[in-house]
Amino acid sequence: MYVLRRCLFGLIAIVATGLMVASCESVNKLSNLTGPTPDLAPTFSSIQLAVIQSSGSNPQRCIACHTSQGRNPAAGLDLSANAFSGLVNVASRNKPGATLVVPGDPDNSYVIQKLEGATGIVGRQMPFNGPPYLTAGQIQIIRRWILLGAKND
Repeated sequence: MYVLRRCLFGLIAIVATGLMVASCESVNKLSNLTGPTPDLAPTFSSIQLAVIQSSGSNPQRCIACHTSQGRNPAAGLDLSANAFSGLVNVASRNKPGATLVVPGDPDNSYVIQKLEGATGIVGRQMPFNGPPYLTAGQIQIIRRWILLGAKND
């Protein structure tokens, strides 16, 4: 009986250790997936600064291609000074019948479909020169902004 108890205790200890290690790995994968922006407010001004605009450390931002400074912006979408007016309730130039941002409806917003690389998009997942693409956390912030009505703050 004593030997059986020791074996059972050892088996429980091994299983518990394995579960703890597995849960730590899951947390690490989640934090890598969401990146540093889940704390970002779901407002247009926050998204404009943290996601759309270019930064020296990350040239993959939207504005790298979607600006009219000295050239035609990609897909006719200028995200520099008047980004809001070029996104919300605006028809896509590349996909007939699609609207870039549909307030309250992120799933039917073509911008989300392009950022997520959904099937049925015209062209490639954005940003065009990815990977890296936006993190799941960044896309969730944009989804939340759209869900809350895509307001210009």
